[in-house]
Amino acid sequence: MMTDTIADMLTRIRNAQMAGKRQVSVPLSRGKYAIANLLSREGYVGKVETVEGTPAQLMIELKYRGAEPAIQSIDRASKPGHRVYRQASELPVVLNGYGISIVSTSQGIMTGAEAKERGVGGEIICSVY
Repeated sequence: MMTDTIADMLTRIRNAQMAGKRQVSVPLSRGKYAIANLLSREGYVGKVETVEGTPAQLMIELKYRGAEPAIQSIDRASKPGHRVYRQASELPVVLNGYGISIVSTSQGIMTGAEAKERGVGGEIICSVY
């Protein structure tokens, strides 16, 4: 039984990019779908689509800039054994704004900059650059 499915998704993305794959498949959940859409909106991955089946899958198209992956680093911040919560004023800035932090708030999953703008804090899921 897997306890941290989000870390599994991030690891699958990281490993697929290191192997030069064009897409990666992840078991579908609402949280992972929201994170993948956020990464797509921010330009770190390409198209995100769901594939029906048993179990349902999330297909994530990976992006590259030449031979380099668009995602240089993707690190899990909050883990099941050690949750990391921050207020809006304490949300981290990744690489002076060149990266993003992904935050789970009461208003949904959003980037750290969006959460600061709305004045809501929450659980820091990961940082990407």
